[in-house]
Amino acid sequence: MFVAVYPAAPTQPVIAALLAAGYQPVPLGDLEALEGRVPEGGWAAAVIEVTADLGRSWAVAGKTTEELGLPVLLVIDRTMTADIVGESGFADFVLSPVDRTEFRVRLGRLHSSSPAVADEEIIRFRDLQLNTATYQALVGGEPTDLTFMEYELLRFLVENPARVWSRDQILSKVWGYDYFGGSRTVDVHIRRLRAKLGEERSSWITTVRSVGYRFG
Repeated sequence: MFVAVYPAAPTQPVIAALLAAGYQPVPLGDLEALEGRVPEGGWAAAVIEVTADLGRSWAVAGKTTEELGLPVLLVIDRTMTADIVGESGFADFVLSPVDRTEFRVRLGRLHSSSPAVADEEIIRFRDLQLNTATYQALVGGEPTDLTFMEYELLRFLVENPARVWSRDQILSKVWGYDYFGGSRTVDVHIRRLRAKLGEERSSWITTVRSVGYRFG
């Protein structure tokens, strides 16, 4: 999940908050660079730190929203909040110093509401969304950091609900026939998925004693 960040030298707290939320920051100095560096799957959003050059910050935010269609999250000092009254070139804002939890929630909502993702690229189960184009996962509207194999396993389960799958079947379907690891690999990844889905959703994956697992 790539996020365009302005200015080209963002502060360390913003970079740390992006990484902690599961996003890959791409610092950019100007919009021309942004237009020429669209990653595969597109941008999730843009984060703009408001600098002392307010005019430039508003210009970048407005152009990012209007011309590129990206939702913009402003990071702004509390002393500058009066300056954003009447401005329309952003979707939301957070105050600095950044609270990581607030940052993750606000950015996740902007990302999940972006219209850029084709509906056929989204797999849904209740409040879970899997983006098959970008390998992004949203649980309850918030981004969830999954490894590649955790994502592939969850995708397989969501696409094949109700029936029971043995560990060997899951290994061959998800890891491939040439995988030489033992069935414990499945158990470890199931345990990690349940933890990342959270207590309320962990029951989506049911253990069928002496057989394997069932989803849904």
